[in-house]
Amino acid sequence: MPSVLIVSDSHGSTNELNKIKERHPLKYMIHCGDSELDMDAPEMNGFIKVAGNCDFDSRYPLEQTNLIEGLRFYVAHGHHHQVKTNLMTIAYRGEEEEAQVVCYGHTHIAMAEKVGNQLVINPGSILLPRVRAEQTYAILEWDNLDAVQVNYYTVEGDFIEDLSLIIALK
Repeated sequence: MPSVLIVSDSHGSTNELNKIKERHPLKYMIHCGDSELDMDAPEMNGFIKVAGNCDFDSRYPLEQTNLIEGLRFYVAHGHHHQVKTNLMTIAYRGEEEEAQVVCYGHTHIAMAEKVGNQLVINPGSILLPRVRAEQTYAILEWDNLDAVQVNYYTVEGDFIEDLSLIIALK
């Protein structure tokens, strides 16, 4: 079953990133920006990564689109898409990239919902969460391309049942 680890807004926290990567040694990993680490920092190895508003290494791209095991992902931090206001701009951008899954950060609020034709995921923040007390990240899993499961976890590795859900993609 393909799985993708999704984190965001780690703001320099290397211990948390290392613990999460050790706990979930997955082939595919996404960091949605504001790592505040250099592009080639060891903690960022293996991540599909984008620049957040607090990332100053100019080598980070502002956005990326990747095909992972049949699913097309659009990744951006979200600060250029007004995600604190609504998700339409980033969902439209994802649609332009023909993405089925849109991953973003910036708000530090963990959530997953269908917006138009895209599954839009914010993993929350592994350092400075908002709305919820837990520092969170997400893992997206799928057996086929009809539906995906989004599971949320705390930095300590505890499953967060009330955030986790299954979403149909078609």
